Amino acid sequence: FPFPYTPYLIQERFMAALYSALEAGQVGIFESPTGTGKSLSLICGALSWLRDFEEKKKQEEARLLALEHNGQEEKKLLISDESLRKGTLDEPGPPDSKGSARDPDWITAFVQKKEEQDMVDRLKEEQIRRKKREDRLEKIRHNVQLKYAAKRKRSEEDETKHLLQLSKEVLLEGGGADVLEQLDHNEEELILAEYESDEEKKVASGLEEDDDDVEEEHVTKIYYCSRTHSQLSQFVHEVQKSPFGKDTRLVSLGSRQNLCVNEEVRRLGALQLINDRCMEMQKNKHEKKSDGEEMEGKKRRVSRTVCPFYSYEQMQFLRDEVLVEVKDIEQLVALGKETKACPYYGSRYAIPAAQLVVLPYQMLLHEATRSAAGVSLKDQVVIIDEAHNLIDTITCIHSVEVSGSQLCCAHSQLLQYMERYRKRLKAKNLMYIKQILYLLQQFVSVLGGNVNQNPNSQAISQTGTVLKSINDFLFQSQIDNINLFKVVQRYCEKSLISRKLFGFVERYGAPTAVKTNKENQKLAGLQNFLLSLQQGSDKEGDLPVEAESNQLRTASPLMQIEGFLSALTNANQDGRVILNRQGTVGQSSLKFLLLNPAVHFAKVVKECRAVVIAGGTMQPVADFREQLLSCAGVDPARIVEFSCGHVIPPENILPIILCNGPSNQQLEFTYQTRDLPQMMDETGRILSNVCNVVPGGVVCFFPSYEYEKQVYTHWEKTGLLTRLATKKKIFQEPKKANQVEQVLVEYAKCIKRCSHVGGQMTGALLFSVVGGKMSEGINFSDDLGRCVIMVGMPYPNVKAPELQEKMTWLDKTMPRAAGQAPSRVLIENLCMKAVNQSIGRAIRHQRDFASILLLDHRYAHPAIFNKLPQWIKERTQVKAAFGSAFAELRKVRTCILCTA
Repeated sequence: FPFPYTPYLIQERFMAALYSALEAGQVGIFESPTGTGKSLSLICGALSWLRDFEEKKKQEEARLLALEHNGQEEKKLLISDESLRKGTLDEPGPPDSKGSARDPDWITAFVQKKEEQDMVDRLKEEQIRRKKREDRLEKIRHNVQLKYAAKRKRSEEDETKHLLQLSKEVLLEGGGADVLEQLDHNEEELILAEYESDEEKKVASGLEEDDDDVEEEHVTKIYYCSRTHSQLSQFVHEVQKSPFGKDTRLVSLGSRQNLCVNEEVRRLGALQLINDRCMEMQKNKHEKKSDGEEMEGKKRRVSRTVCPFYSYEQMQFLRDEVLVEVKDIEQLVALGKETKACPYYGSRYAIPAAQLVVLPYQMLLHEATRSAAGVSLKDQVVIIDEAHNLIDTITCIHSVEVSGSQLCCAHSQLLQYMERYRKRLKAKNLMYIKQILYLLQQFVSVLGGNVNQNPNSQAISQTGTVLKSINDFLFQSQIDNINLFKVVQRYCEKSLISRKLFGFVERYGAPTAVKTNKENQKLAGLQNFLLSLQQGSDKEGDLPVEAESNQLRTASPLMQIEGFLSALTNANQDGRVILNRQGTVGQSSLKFLLLNPAVHFAKVVKECRAVVIAGGTMQPVADFREQLLSCAGVDPARIVEFSCGHVIPPENILPIILCNGPSNQQLEFTYQTRDLPQMMDETGRILSNVCNVVPGGVVCFFPSYEYEKQVYTHWEKTGLLTRLATKKKIFQEPKKANQVEQVLVEYAKCIKRCSHVGGQMTGALLFSVVGGKMSEGINFSDDLGRCVIMVGMPYPNVKAPELQEKMTWLDKTMPRAAGQAPSRVLIENLCMKAVNQSIGRAIRHQRDFASILLLDHRYAHPAIFNKLPQWIKERTQVKAAFGSAFAELRKVRTCILCTA
């Protein structure tokens, strides 16, 4: 395998296993610990396979074309031979029964010949297309002048348009606008256009898809997706550094929020608004070409904005530039601004010819987004990286929550909109608006409120959480007679009603109604997930009780409600509706919970040639096998697992399971025992001893923010914190995402200062939370994490209604595993996934070293112990007494001092 340096043995094994999985069309679960060069192994292994696959395909094409050429030569000889034997072929055998029996043979032969000929024709076309593309890209690669020709042409066009616009404004000056019904001309765009359902449309005008680049066939490619924008950029930089960096046609895809270069649209902020505005600008461009525009313009003088970056010619140029040289999202946006071409659509045009497409999770896992982006998975390869939370991610993308405040607000706004424009709206529009108003009214009613009253002053008598199946919820809401598919997929999407309503509220709404809180915007389903990735949404911020003034988060909550209505079209058995009734209607909410993520993942696995699910910590893998792959109908024989060790020497890591503390107190942090003062005191004694012998940084993980706060307060009272502070400066993980960076910088500075200055203080101690901001994606390499301590076992709250429903669903649908109920296995797996993610933060490269302390005797139970990552498990020591564990830690300290 080509590699930028001599690969480790485990990297070679990883690449070989990956290559064979892609070649055999398998579904692979690949685990390679962080710090072992997983990204490069994925790049070099997958692109080596693709290079060989393309080469084999070319050889096969050449062979078939050669056969066809030889066949034509033979045909000429046969025809000349046949003319000599004319007549004999007319009577090939006995005339009756045998002749008719032989008919199917020559028919089969004819059909086979026809198929072969079609394939040859296809291959010829493909060759011509490939040759054209390669020539075009080669020309751009070596001809710098071509790069700027299109840019210059675009500037000239802009100048011409600007002068033309000035001339029109001069002509229009002084002319009174003929306004129908005394409406401001800017208000015209708020009125819904005449709506026709699909059944009523006769022949499509072709406006929807006229610019899609459908001529070019999709070449075999690899789709690589990861969780965050920064992870994708990092991957692209690794590709640039790899031996494949110069020759690979790579495309980076992103949302309009990341790729839009039109400042007017970017200013809208919310993803849904940007999407709707972009679609409307395209529609305006198409409508300008229609015949009726002139008449309509004279009647209304409507000002319709089109996007100056949506130019087919410029986007074709940008597409070629993208394919010529590997670019990340930032470079793509810079190129879009420079060439005045839309990077969002330009990158989409590049997909068919690309060999490697880099895209975020939601663009691959959400079918509607996948389709809109022009991503075709048929016979392609998909690699999903950082996939340890894949099941949760799919569930999150397809789960939606709306509050009582949003429902009441949307009802009020839509009612005002309908009253304002009643005389201007067609009957079909009025009918659908009334249906949506009825749905909103029924949803508020189910929560125990009245849609016409202030949601924040309506108290709810029966508080609590109730779970319903989709059908039961529809019956209880008395909306089972409404076709939600027609309302959502058809009407809402095509009429752009939520965008029109946003414009209306922006224009007439009270300041409170239009108030947006971008940092905490609670968008439905996919938008909520996107926001959590981009802004690192605070888990604690999703509490049901929120400040009343911030309840009306977006100007048009109808956008979130559309997501909820869409979720209700799922199959009854695959989801549940949670009615969360709190103190007031405003604080209450309706949430759709997806129970079966496999229904959405099945489409990906079914279409693809091969799928690779990769991560640094994939243990325990049973979840992927059972909940995702088996439920998605994947044949067990098609599933392959690969897990490799770490590149560090065995002596560089010391994992210890500690069963008892210094005073021989058994360590068992259950909900019943962890609050006991003696348990917190024993934990403090362990920490104090560790801080005395471990230099540099010590990271201590607690199961939750609440428990961390409780222990911290207890240690303050007992004076332990003061004693700890003499050895280590104490830092706490902040709850707010935007403060994490600052705390980490201070933590690192303190450790660096202590290592240089010396003295009594030897470093810093960081109190962190499992599943918090610092348990994923943060590197505690070298001195930042010489010891990682895990206090107790971070089991999820089994009393949470959503988790209870998931457990019930699993027990009903899944078989028992090794005598354990599937719900029990789920709880253990959720706990151990969180533990593995947290302790994996310590070792980040070949020369790194650290100790890991697991404080709870339950870690030694075989069922739990076997769920640790292989590279940690094989080096773990179980210590019944604290003394022997402390002696091991002192040995590590001696080694550190020797190496220093």
